[in-house]
Order: sequence, then C-alpha cells, then structure tokens
Amino acid sequence: MPRKGVWNLKELEGKKIGFAVCGSFCTIAKVFEPIKELIDNGAEIFPIMSHNAATIDTRFGKAEDFIKKLEDLTGKKVQTKIEETEPIGPKNLYDMLVVAPCTGNTLGKLANAITDTSVLMAIKASLRNGSPVVISIATNDGLGLNFKNFGKLLNTRNIYFVPFGQDNYIKKENSLISKVDLIYDTVIEAFKGKQKQPVIVEY
Repeated sequence: MPRKGVWNLKELEGKKIGFAVCGSFCTIAKVFEPIKELIDNGAEIFPIMSHNAATIDTRFGKAEDFIKKLEDLTGKKVQTKIEETEPIGPKNLYDMLVVAPCTGNTLGKLANAITDTSVLMAIKASLRNGSPVVISIATNDGLGLNFKNFGKLLNTRNIYFVPFGQDNYIKKENSLISKVDLIYDTVIEAFKGKQKQPVIVEY
C-alpha cells in the first residue's frame, strides 16, 4: 500500500529504479516485499540479476522461480548480462539503482573497481551518471576481509547503505546483513542525498 504522510501523491511517482539481485541465496526471497513497496509507491522497477543468482538452484529456491517472481512483480524482463546493463550509463536509463541483496563478493569487487557481472556494470553505469546507488548487504565476512571495503564505500559519493547489523554474532561473528524492511526508507533518503541513519543497527 502507498505510504501516507508528507506527500499527498505517491512518493516515488515517475521514478525509474534498477533493482539488482546478487547471489546471497538465503536472502533473495526477502527482497520481494520491499520491491512491492517501491512499486506501490509509484516507482517503476527494472530487475537485474547476477549470473549466479540467475542460474544456481539452492535449498532456498530455484533460480527460475526467482526470475519468474521478479518478472511477474515488475512486469519487466530480468537483465542478467553485462551487455544488457551497459546501456544504463550512456542512455541514463534509471534514476537510482538498488542492490539487494549485495554479496560480499560484489561489495569487494566494487570497492576495487572490478566490473565483471551485470550487477557491477549496472553500479558502474549508475555512478557514472551521478545517480544514487543503494546497497543492502548480506555477507558472512563483513567484519572480516571485507571490512576495509565497507570503509571505502561508506565514504564514496552517491553510495548509500541500507542500515545493517550482525545477524548471528554467536555462530557467524563476521556476518553483516542489512534490514530489508528499511530499503524503502533508505531509497527516500538517498533521493535527498542523505544516508539513512543510524547505519549500524541492532539486528
């Protein structure tokens, strides 16, 4: 349902948002509700999936089922190839890109300027245009080898993080996961050029 409050109209009316899904397989099903919330509030969503997310079946679900769900929800074909997301830059296709879930692998590559998947190309293209990129992380090494990459990206212009915390500090002490129910609020703040606060939350 559209949110009520500050604006009488839908907050995201007319906004075109790319929504990129990476291979954090246990988290993929959780992003469908935030996508629906964005759509309900006026956004037009264009789905993107990394190669792994679009091809690997796991105990959390089949890739083809996730693709179908995304396409049914958005009414758009899922983009899975670098050549499909490359035009985002020169054609300035989207007002914003959301990456949810964003794996530690994608986060690390982004921080080191590696562009070898459809998702990373979409991020590169969006940053080229000065468009906001919202990242919803899900990684088991957020407080491990990837920690330095968080520091770099938290201080990178036009990159905004969905607030995150330690989801299981007893069994996975380095794991960090964003609260997907805050994707919408982070998107709204990012369109204003602001980072949703606090960034680190209790999970």
